[in-house]
Amino acid sequence: MLDIKFIIENQELVENKTSLRNINYNFGYLIELNNNRRGLIQDVEKLKKERNDASKEIARLKKENGYFQEKTYHLKKLSQSISDKDAKLKNLEQEINNILLTIPNLLDDSVPSGKDEKGNTLYRSWGALQSFDFTPKPHWELAENLKIVDFEIGAALATSRFSIYFGDGAKLERALVNFMLDIHTKKNYLEVIPPFLVNEKTMTGTGQLPKFEEDLFKCERDNLYLIPTAEVPLTNIDSGKILGEDDLPKYYMAYTPCFRREAGSYGKDVRGLIRLHQFNKVELVKIVKSDESDRELESLLETAEEILKQLGLHFRVVTLCGGDTGFSASKTYDIEVWLPGQNAYREISSCSNFKDFQARRANIRYRSKIDKKLRYAHTLNGSALAVGRTFLAILENYQQKDGSVVIPPILRKYMQGQKIIEPRD
Repeated sequence: MLDIKFIIENQELVENKTSLRNINYNFGYLIELNNNRRGLIQDVEKLKKERNDASKEIARLKKENGYFQEKTYHLKKLSQSISDKDAKLKNLEQEINNILLTIPNLLDDSVPSGKDEKGNTLYRSWGALQSFDFTPKPHWELAENLKIVDFEIGAALATSRFSIYFGDGAKLERALVNFMLDIHTKKNYLEVIPPFLVNEKTMTGTGQLPKFEEDLFKCERDNLYLIPTAEVPLTNIDSGKILGEDDLPKYYMAYTPCFRREAGSYGKDVRGLIRLHQFNKVELVKIVKSDESDRELESLLETAEEILKQLGLHFRVVTLCGGDTGFSASKTYDIEVWLPGQNAYREISSCSNFKDFQARRANIRYRSKIDKKLRYAHTLNGSALAVGRTFLAILENYQQKDGSVVIPPILRKYMQGQKIIEPRD
């Protein structure tokens, strides 16, 4: 959430930054509402002073046995006026807050301009394209032939865009989760098992609500939401807290299933494991001091990259342009892994710096050691990695001509020494 005082004092800057996202906001209306709010506050304060003076006058008249009934009537009218204006003020403040919740974060100055993903710029790459002496197959064919993932049974048990893993498929998925958690533990991330259902306040704190409600699975009876990413509960661990400067940075990690309706994505990536309603992810979240988030973003990116390097998977990193950067993010790097079976790069991680945007919504602050002032923390998060997409990247990059898949050496100890996945009867 942006500070309304900052918006008022920097209206042109905010409008220019927001336009880089291809969004036009009527900030004039917001400023008009705020002016009305300030006017109401002044009116209420004036009426409260009158009420206080009237109460003192009545007390004096009572003490002197004077006539005070008319003053009492006036006092009641003042109290009713104050009550009416307080109600209007509350409604006005709610309207202002609702508008503020819909305004996206300000883009970092280093974010390239562009309307969509075509405006993203290459930041760096690692490894070389895998060469094959045969035509590589896409992962959905490999998985079905190996009988390790079944999309039809998944759809029968739930609906389309659900899958079910069997045997070596389930084993490989679990191996990837354990491998990722072990790597991040060495980077001083605290492992967390959070709730997979969270309330509206928690969803609002990280920016999923109100903007992305259509993309969420909601349990209406309990007014709870299935998490779309572990970023949501992990970031909100410190919601409402005042931390000490020495408490920072905080590093959290969690393996969780994630649930997304993928509203508006129909027709995109309908085959395979790319865009499911339920998928697994290992998520990293950082809560840091306000002057350290730029450096922490680079460190976060390197941590996610290390997983792919140890797996021997070629990837590239792109800096998202303004039109492709998410609502809450100030700057985002996407890691895209090469998939030879599809002859394309696909996103496998997004690493974002939200600066104080989420911290304002979730009220996460820390007290400076130097001037003792309260400051909003900066939050960051990144997938390290999306497990299902790492799974499919291994299938496509390590496939053999006979349809088998070699297990990357780093994972074999997590699979009891198994070196290859072969078709089973």
